[in-house]
Parts: sequence; structure tokens; C-alpha cells
Amino acid sequence: MIFENALGEGQSNELILNPHYDTAKGYGPKQEAVLNDAAFDLAKRTISSWEGYAPTPLVSLPAMAAKADVAEIQFKDEGGRFGLGSFKALGGAYAVLRLLAREIAKAKDIPEPSAEDIVAGKYADIVSQLTVCCATDGNHGRSVAWGAQRFGCRCVIFIHATVSEGRKEAIEAYGAEVRRCAGNYDDSVREAQETATREGWFVVSDTSYPGYTEIPKDVMQGYELMAAEAADTLGTPPTHIFIQTGVGGLAAAVAAQFSRRYGPEAPRVILADPDQSACWLETIRESKPTAVEGELDTLMAGLACGEVSLLAWDVLEPLTFAVMSVADPDAVAVMRALANPEGSDPPVAAGESAVAGLAAFLAAAENDAAREALGIDANSRILCFGTEGDTDAALFKTLVGRSAAEVRGAA
Repeated sequence: MIFENALGEGQSNELILNPHYDTAKGYGPKQEAVLNDAAFDLAKRTISSWEGYAPTPLVSLPAMAAKADVAEIQFKDEGGRFGLGSFKALGGAYAVLRLLAREIAKAKDIPEPSAEDIVAGKYADIVSQLTVCCATDGNHGRSVAWGAQRFGCRCVIFIHATVSEGRKEAIEAYGAEVRRCAGNYDDSVREAQETATREGWFVVSDTSYPGYTEIPKDVMQGYELMAAEAADTLGTPPTHIFIQTGVGGLAAAVAAQFSRRYGPEAPRVILADPDQSACWLETIRESKPTAVEGELDTLMAGLACGEVSLLAWDVLEPLTFAVMSVADPDAVAVMRALANPEGSDPPVAAGESAVAGLAAFLAAAENDAAREALGIDANSRILCFGTEGDTDAALFKTLVGRSAAEVRGAA
């Protein structure tokens, strides 16, 4: 289904229902092998013990909900997470820690050491000799760099041609070496892996591919904490979750957490794909992992991915209800709507990659056929995840017309 909306500049959205959706049977051994309660419990205990940890706020948007004719919209604001500006702090840094613990245990022939001992430098003789690396559009690289700095190893981050200087400098602020590559995000993923193989480094990626799956599981387990915080705060589960997709690790973590909690009563998960890098739209259309090629030139830089994570596909294949495309002008329109809200809604400073899920919902909510296809009505309870704040402060101000500090000051 393709329909026009009035969010941005008269853009259109494509909506595809997933023929493999099956919440009753969706969370089986294949999904448990990727994300499960035991691994999540470890991630939760570890991350929640870190200095500076606090659950991020769940922001209610009653005026926006009334306009969209639904019961409620809840927006999980990740802009303050560990001071890094995005949910990625939960994944990359945790995966760095898990990697270091495994390598120390292997080198010393001991059980995996605690995070406290690693942070205290007890194993600096080993940790200081290790190098982690990854490819990034910005936020994941910042998290990996932050984790490497916190735990004491070296870090090299690969960025592709269109990543902004502001995001590059934000990564460098955590002591990482940043290397810019030609091509798009997927090209930088390949260059990071090739360099790591040649140099004996460790890739800490949020995407998985043949032969590389263990570390992305750790990343995704960290992401699950964000979903768990939202579920704990809400109590009553939402009816729908609209969640943006890059490679899909975040969406898989959210879908997994809610599916394990609520089983067949879990909310419907709708993926939101930038229309210029719509690998999940094509994957659901073809019912198999399907890459899209080209420059992947979307303003939603954190979602500019042409290939899905294979592990995310294992989880999302049965748990995705539908997927929608989102155009750049619609993302900007929603950024502005959050920053300059109507009625009693509080102002929210959300970055361009943070609002794709909400943009997808708002587009669908105004179209009768889309509402019917997705099962949206006046009783629907919508959950969206605002996965980043102003991670590129200059770009945010250009798009919204004022700084994030000015937006927050209006609260």
C-alpha cells in the first residue's frame, strides 16, 4: 500500500504487512538463541551498576495522541543516556566489556573477571594491548569509543563519506582514532572487518553477517534494557510499537523483550525504514534478507544501512507485523513538532534518526486504509523510541531552528 501524508512536503509512505507474522509461535528456539532472559539479566545487572546509569524518561504526548485519534502516545527519550546522547550507549560499551572479559579469561585461564576489576585496571596488562573497532554512522561508534576509554583498550572507528564532521569529532572526544572511508555505511563495515582481520583487532559491530554473530548478540542484549525500562514504566503494554530500523538490532531487541514478556498479547511491532535505505522494506517484501544498494543518502544518518543484520532477521521475521517507509521531510516535520508541541505536550529535543518510528505512526494515523491495516483505533496505545537527542548539534539547530538546550529550556 502506498499513500500520501501531510507531515512534511506531501511525501508518500509505503506500507507492507508481514505474511510471516506469528506472535503465538514467534519466540521459539531460533529467537532464544539470539536473545533470551538469562543473557538479558546479565546485561541488566552489569549496565545498571555502571556509574551514571538511570532509566531514561518516558514522555507522554496527550495532545499529539488526541490529534491522531488514539488513546495515548508514549515517547522514550534517550537523549540523556550516559551523557552520550543516544541509546547506543547501552549496546556498544557493553559489548566491549563482554569482549574484554572473555579475552582476559582466555589469556589468564580464569573465570571472566568483573567489570569493577576491569575498570580498576587489574588486567591492564592484557586490556591495553587490545584494539576494538567498528563502522558507524555516529552513535554506535561513540558508544564503542566510550566503552574502550572506560575499560582501557585502544579503539579505531571507521566512518563513511557522508558522516558529518560533528559526529566525527564527538567520537574523537572519547580518545578513538577515526578513519573516514569511501562509499556508504556497508562499505565501511567491510573495511572495518578487513582491517581488523589484517591487524588482529576485534570488531564490535551492531550488525551481524556470516561468521560474525557473537558480539552483535551482546550489543542487542544491551539494547533490551531500554525496552525493559519502557515496559516497567508503562505497566499496561502498548497495543503498537513503531520502531525505526537501520540494520535492525534495536528493533529486534525491542520486539524480543516485549514478546518474551507478553507472549501472544505482545504489541504489534511496525518497522520504520528511511525510504532512501529501505532494506527492511525490501526484506519483508521478499521474505528474505534483501540488500539495497547506492548512496543510501538519507538525512536519518543513523539508519542509513543497506543490509539487514542476519541475527535481527532471525528475531524479526515472525515478530514484525508490518514495515513502513519514511521520507526525510517527514522526519524533519516530526522533529519540529516535538520541539514546538501543541497543547500541553512537553517539548522534546529528538534527532533526525530518533523520530522515524513516530513519523511512521503519524502518517499511518491520518490514513483510513493504513489505520485499518494496522489495527489502529481510538483505544490504541502507541509506544515509540526517541533513540537520540541532538547528536549533531549544528544539524539539529539547522533543522529545528533552535538548539536542543533552547528546546529543553521551554519545558
